[in-house]
Amino acid sequence: MSAARRPSMAWLGGATLAVLRHPSLWGTALRQIGRLAPVGWWRRAPFLPLPDPDYLRFRLITAYGGEGSDPQPSDLLTYLHWCRAWPEVTSGS
Repeated sequence: MSAARRPSMAWLGGATLAVLRHPSLWGTALRQIGRLAPVGWWRRAPFLPLPDPDYLRFRLITAYGGEGSDPQPSDLLTYLHWCRAWPEVTSGS
């Protein structure tokens, strides 16, 4: 099994800009960062609250079927829209 890969800094920048263009997703993005960031993330390079590399690798493989290029920033927006809607979907109302 190959080592877990983090998203490129170019992808991270593009994804950040995509989220910044959608203020309605800012709260959801911050909530997800808090949920997915490993404990003590500030003590390890790159000193960003990025998800655990093994979890991210698993999610990228299940979403895209391999360990190729970075996902599109629009995929992050779709994910955040889904996260924001999830409580309504599961509440049964």
